[in-house]
Amino acid sequence: MTYEREITEPVDLCLPGGRLNPAAVGWSRRPLHRSNLRGWGRAKRWEYWGIVTPTHIIGLVAASLDYAGLHGLYVLNRDTGQESAKDVVVPLARRAVMPDRSGTGTASVEGGGLRIDLAAHAGGTTIRAVSATIELEVEVSLPVSHESLGVVVPWGAHRFQYTVKDLGRPAQGTLRVGSQTHPIDSAFAVLDHGRGKWPYSVVWNWAAGCAPGRAIQLGGKWTDGTGSTENALFLDGRLHKISDELEWHYDRSDWKRPWRITGPRVEVEFHPFHEKTAKNNLLVVASKIHQCFGHFTGRARADDGSWIDLDGLTGWVENARHRW
Repeated sequence: MTYEREITEPVDLCLPGGRLNPAAVGWSRRPLHRSNLRGWGRAKRWEYWGIVTPTHIIGLVAASLDYAGLHGLYVLNRDTGQESAKDVVVPLARRAVMPDRSGTGTASVEGGGLRIDLAAHAGGTTIRAVSATIELEVEVSLPVSHESLGVVVPWGAHRFQYTVKDLGRPAQGTLRVGSQTHPIDSAFAVLDHGRGKWPYSVVWNWAAGCAPGRAIQLGGKWTDGTGSTENALFLDGRLHKISDELEWHYDRSDWKRPWRITGPRVEVEFHPFHEKTAKNNLLVVASKIHQCFGHFTGRARADDGSWIDLDGLTGWVENARHRW
């Protein structure tokens, strides 16, 4: 178990010269960091939203890596297994707008026949995404007293990441794929907001699952040894921070076999029903992501010591490898 400091007041991520601000290292229950990144080439900024409906799973990413924008819109039909996707690479991340605070302003990207707009407001976030074959318009509500997990992960003074993981947000709207229009209701959304300066090569694991009144957020590998973790249990919108580094067990030859994630406060299995593989290879820059959608079983321990049943949570796990 690591010791992590809870941050309760607004703070700048960086010092005036661009180095990590030591006062920013810790975790928070709501977005409090201003990501005042400076410099070029190693800075990464992204917004990822995953939306789970009874009939579809939707993923959209708007990412600026300085020298390239990597943007995507993905839809899985849960009944048929059919995937629809639009992925684009925009040189120098042109026309990418990324606010320096999570939950404020509008993030927007455009290029290669894809446009994504993410407009934050007092009641939540309006998501609009359009490609030639997919249109998405969703309102993601922000319930009163809803908490998210903000964490600064420090590799050093010049390499660090601020992430906000916001789970279980109610979502409603419409999705069009080809000529078919689908209502989005009884759905939830998950946000991964990221700002930082990364090492060239990195591997991470991520798991996120939600059900009414419960959610689990787990991460690994990329945070190991930093003194920070991105692990948390959410009960009725309240965050229970888990500061243990976790053990991840999965079969790299068969990603659809059950995954196990364990620690002193976590005993989880994940059972995939679909695997998505994404690859980019731009020579110096390359990535490969195995993301599986499915259901969770097991349990996690709340702050008061009670074990919370996680059976039936729906979401995903992933293994990502990047050179960037």
